[in-house]
Amino acid sequence: MYKVLIVLHDGEDYIRMNKVYVENMPVKGQYIIHSDGLPYYVEEVTSFVGYVSSKGATTIIVVHPADKDAAVNNLYGMSIENDLDDPEYNEH
Repeated sequence: MYKVLIVLHDGEDYIRMNKVYVENMPVKGQYIIHSDGLPYYVEEVTSFVGYVSSKGATTIIVVHPADKDAAVNNLYGMSIENDLDDPEYNEH
């Protein structure tokens, strides 16, 4: 697991969203579904070199909201726990 900082690129502004754990490091050009349930396009992935964060983050991922007509929007409404997780890890 990697602890990353998600930063939203909105126009001219860069807005810190939150820190999250990811199992696989995203790459530029990929879509991610964030913890708010919305899809985002990964603009940049920047890893720290020669610096150890006291808060555990190792990477900054810059994203912007996915275009409204992007195919990834068809995934909205999926239940991660029910649709992707293995049954033995679900508490339902």
